[in-house]
Amino acid sequence: MEVRNVNIVPKESANGPLFTGEVTRRPLAPASTDFNASVVEFELGVRNKFHYHASDQLLIVTEGKGQVVTEAGEEVIVTVGDVIFAPAGESHWHGALEDTKFAHITVTRKGSETTQTEP
Repeated sequence: MEVRNVNIVPKESANGPLFTGEVTRRPLAPASTDFNASVVEFELGVRNKFHYHASDQLLIVTEGKGQVVTEAGEEVIVTVGDVIFAPAGESHWHGALEDTKFAHITVTRKGSETTQTEP
């Protein structure tokens, strides 16, 4: 067993072409062979671009307010305590509103690929 306090897990940059600005992550279970789990923190107004995962994705909002949008046109404002389930293959994006930071815990299956669906 391993016990980790999320507040002392070091932040690492998650910046890349999938994001519109500064994003950090804190890996929560790096030794897991079954799943990926991280706290992902978005700066004001930062989001990711449309993408989908090869596995289901679970998001648990831990800070601020954010928005989740699907390619099918669903748009939802989410806040602390909300849990979002994105089934494998569903194209979506999520991120911070313009006036607040946003953070969530993300859980996906280990080895699941993320594919960007917009340039």
